[in-house]
Amino acid sequence: MSATWPGPRFRCQALIAFVTAIGLLLAACGESAWAGALLPERGGSPNADRIASLYTVVLVLAALVFAGVAVTLVFALVRYRERRSPVPAQIHGNTRLEIAWTIAAVGLVVFLAVFSLSKLSAIERPGPAVASPAAATAGVGYGGRGALHIDVVGRQYVWMFKYPNGAYSYTEMVAPVGVTVELNIVSVDVAHSWWIPKLGGKFDAIPGYVNHTWFRLKRAGVYTGQCAELCGRNHAQMVARVRGVPPAAYALWMARQKRMIDAANATAAREHRPAGAGRP
Repeated sequence: MSATWPGPRFRCQALIAFVTAIGLLLAACGESAWAGALLPERGGSPNADRIASLYTVVLVLAALVFAGVAVTLVFALVRYRERRSPVPAQIHGNTRLEIAWTIAAVGLVVFLAVFSLSKLSAIERPGPAVASPAAATAGVGYGGRGALHIDVVGRQYVWMFKYPNGAYSYTEMVAPVGVTVELNIVSVDVAHSWWIPKLGGKFDAIPGYVNHTWFRLKRAGVYTGQCAELCGRNHAQMVARVRGVPPAAYALWMARQKRMIDAANATAAREHRPAGAGRP
């Protein structure tokens, strides 16, 4: 008994059902399912927006080139198929056409190179800090006239953040809105990779080497990410968060955090002091 293959109508219905099921699944997953699916995430910091804009330009040009090649290929397959042209025409080249597409390809590559290089400086460096009245009032970032420096320390399997006044925190960084924050990224054990998608690109945390990046929060909120380089068996649990707060709230939090750390250190020192130490 010979096998019976489904007809074209059945295959078309099956394809439509499959595409519909995928669409419903993605819709059920909500907005997070689409975050960064096609374009880099934006909206958190100017450098992330510039990365997304540059990526969009390159993607659009690449899509146009792909569409042009695909349409030309399909046209050639249909126009010159065997049924219409049993004896194919013998074409030995077209000098003008070959020169034209060579110039077009070179021009496109040169444009992409110049455009990309012109944007890299603004992505890598924050530019002059803009004075912020809120930051000046709170005394954050040299009164809004300079950047705030925070050290990011990667270790298996947690991120540590060191603030200018000696305070520190784990997993979640607290940062002021509207202030340029420059990060010094290091590691104390193995290679990690710092990445908060809405706050810019990925930067490796390498033992013995310091990487630098920056961000400037546009609005308060929580921005999430995690280590983007395999660093051990618990790599998936090495998450990171940046919580943006107003400059005044940041100053209060940092002072309170420092007091809590100093108090904890003093208590630990008393508990571990040898018996009789300090007595005459």
